Parts: sequence; structure tokens; C-alpha cells
Amino acid sequence: MEFTPVKDLTYNQAVSELDSILRTMQSDACDIDKLAAYTRRASELLRECRRRLTATDEELKSILADLENQ
Repeated sequence: MEFTPVKDLTYNQAVSELDSILRTMQSDACDIDKLAAYTRRASELLRECRRRLTATDEELKSILADLENQ
């Protein structure tokens, strides 16, 4: 299974891929032999999305704090 490196995906692409993986894992057509790979990839995507959300939240807080100090 070949995946694009998580760092090369946009946030929306990562969320879309995660949604696709979850739908596949929940379907009757899920290949049990690929379940570990799907789970690993979903974990990588979740970690990266969380990292980006946290970074954006911190940046927004900083911007808003700068506005209040002007």
C-alpha cells in the first residue's frame, strides 16, 4: 500500500483520506490483511491533523493577543 507522506498533504486532504479509511474499515469489504496498515495510516493522519490544529490555535491566540496590545 503506497500513501502520500502525511506532511505533503493539506489539512483537508488528510481529513478526507482519514474519512475514506474509516469508511473502508467500517465496511464489509474491509480486507483484514490491510487492517493494520489502515490503522497505522489513520493514526498518522490524526496525529498530523491534531498538530496542525494546535499550531493554528496557538497562532490565532498570538495574533489576537497582539491586536489587544495595540
